[in-house]
Amino acid sequence: MSFPLLTVTAALPAIGAIATAAVPAARRTAAKWLALAVSLATLVLAGIVFARFEPGGDRYQLTESHAWIKDFGVRYELGVDGIGVALLALTALLIPFVILAGWHDADVLETNSSRWRPTQGFFALILMVEAMVILSFVATDVFLFYILFEAMLIPMYFLIGGFGDRAHSGSDENAAAQRSYAAVKFLLYNLAGGLIMLAAVIGLYVVTGSFSLSEIAEARANGSLDMATSTERWLFLGFFFAFAVKAPLWPLHTWLPNAMGEATTPVAVLITAVVDKVGTFAMLRFCLQLFPEASKWATPVILVLALISIVYGALLAVGQRDIKRLIAYASISHFGFIVLGIFAMTSQGQSGATLYMVNHGLSTAALMLVAGFLITRRGSRLIADYGGVQKVAPVLAGTFLVGGLATLSLPGLAPFVSEFLVLVGAFSAYPVVGIIATVGIVLAALYVLVLYQRTMTGPVREGIGGMPDLKVRELAVALPLIALLIFLGVFPQPLTEVVNPAVQHTMHDVQKKDPQPEVEAAK
Repeated sequence: MSFPLLTVTAALPAIGAIATAAVPAARRTAAKWLALAVSLATLVLAGIVFARFEPGGDRYQLTESHAWIKDFGVRYELGVDGIGVALLALTALLIPFVILAGWHDADVLETNSSRWRPTQGFFALILMVEAMVILSFVATDVFLFYILFEAMLIPMYFLIGGFGDRAHSGSDENAAAQRSYAAVKFLLYNLAGGLIMLAAVIGLYVVTGSFSLSEIAEARANGSLDMATSTERWLFLGFFFAFAVKAPLWPLHTWLPNAMGEATTPVAVLITAVVDKVGTFAMLRFCLQLFPEASKWATPVILVLALISIVYGALLAVGQRDIKRLIAYASISHFGFIVLGIFAMTSQGQSGATLYMVNHGLSTAALMLVAGFLITRRGSRLIADYGGVQKVAPVLAGTFLVGGLATLSLPGLAPFVSEFLVLVGAFSAYPVVGIIATVGIVLAALYVLVLYQRTMTGPVREGIGGMPDLKVRELAVALPLIALLIFLGVFPQPLTEVVNPAVQHTMHDVQKKDPQPEVEAAK
């Protein structure tokens, strides 16, 4: 039996989480270093997975398959395609930065009690989320994916509610209430989506007799799978609803601003740059592959929802007074672009959507983490409490600017490539949709540049004068992310070579071809 590389890559952070939680209360610094070491080792394994993946090879590679619950046909099946391997690499890359950025976030909760170890718990929960997300990107058994899809809500609930942002304008009691509200809202929204998905998962098994993606695909290819049109549409809606909540897509998005606003900054990055990608990834892997006809049937409505997300999220970002909530609403707009690229049903759109998932993770992480360093120094999330930061902390202001420019998809930075491909794919199939989507680009420039102007330029406000610039640990977080944004902005080929073959498989699943441009013959 070949080496189970995918299992080991996912198991390492899970084992690391248990080991970190078990570190004695007095050794919280050791717990931090252990968590960081485990995340770096996981990154190395993810790099090996990425290197061993052959873009021109089989659709699913490094496969593993073992019987799990025989009576119900559930198997432990893993396999990685080009889309999954890109997002696996993103997850493993971001977690060390999340851990470094949150190095002291749980220390404020430390007490003299030997039984309460918030630092160990904080980093253990982050590693557990990493393990579940990685496994969800490589699971090819629908039931296994569902278990992971739901299980990751538990550590995220405790990270939001138990380790919330301390930069709160109200009293401690009010801050605790807000954190609790955000955590419960996050859990209820996602549980509701998961329960509807569970009904669809059961229905899929009743119709197909299998949870295996490969078996269902083979049955569809050889004509032995006869799924009624109405049945396929209902099952599609069950899956899509859960993924739209996770993504999040308007009007199922309202949990995100609360969760990101009340969570610590590293956890906010974990939510939008890592966990939410499971929703858009699953649209590509499960909705389009399992229900191709229903996906095409639902496309017009989904495109409208994507456009609303793009414009609505950007408009609310323009009007925000809270830095973290502004970035949250900007992410809603960006997820609208991702969904638009997926359901434009063109190779450019779907390649762009996959790249957008990766590049949005990098750009949001850069902007949000630097914003977190800023908020920690001032103790406030309100934009009005800042001004003139670039005069006292120029490196912080400069990294904040690059992160913001990446968020608005400036040419030369990684998100530009993905946004351009999404718009090209949308224009070629649905010109009116592409035109409306460009409004999001204009509004993105507005909210990013206004945010920078109000916080970084102008006279130095009271409380800003003594603000220190970025320290070594913070530079170790910000600079590599900025370097990656620049590198992938000028040389996206390492990602496109891996993603494009997987996109072609998805296009074949839905039996769609790219629209051909109309060229008038020369007279």
